[in-house]
Amino acid sequence: MNIGKLEIKHGLSIAAGGYYNNPGRSSNPICVPHDPDLGQVSHESTFGAVFGMEYETNDFGSNLQDKDVPCAVCRVSHASTVLMIPGKSHCYSGWKTEYGGNLMSGYHAHAGASKYLCVDSIPDVLEAGSRDDNGYLLYGVKAYCGSLKCPPYVQDTLFKCVVCSK
Repeated sequence: MNIGKLEIKHGLSIAAGGYYNNPGRSSNPICVPHDPDLGQVSHESTFGAVFGMEYETNDFGSNLQDKDVPCAVCRVSHASTVLMIPGKSHCYSGWKTEYGGNLMSGYHAHAGASKYLCVDSIPDVLEAGSRDDNGYLLYGVKAYCGSLKCPPYVQDTLFKCVVCSK
């Protein structure tokens, strides 16, 4: 799953995942359609759950806090490999830049697992999503010195990312 502006397929446009602090949530977010084919109602007391995704920062755009996140599917026909490189804003020689942006993930102190995502440098939001419903929450990712060597990294700087193809 990529959150960028490469290609938004009709119907695959809502980023979703487990609730941010549920310890049993799935770490991988998913893209869900605006026009789902629904199953039966369940009355089971044990279940997995899907919630919408929200930005939890204004670091990458003004008035981004609590906005709902759209989803994009990365599809390239000219390459056999698509790779997200955290910590880079440009692809290495021989690779084609598909898009660049900011590395985001769940909050490091929340109980639920999360995944690192490369979000386009100019983040989009869903047209109707501005309530603080929580769900799968995205935060900027900062460098933390120690086992991550500084330099070249610098404490508390936000990670960039780039999506490359070859």
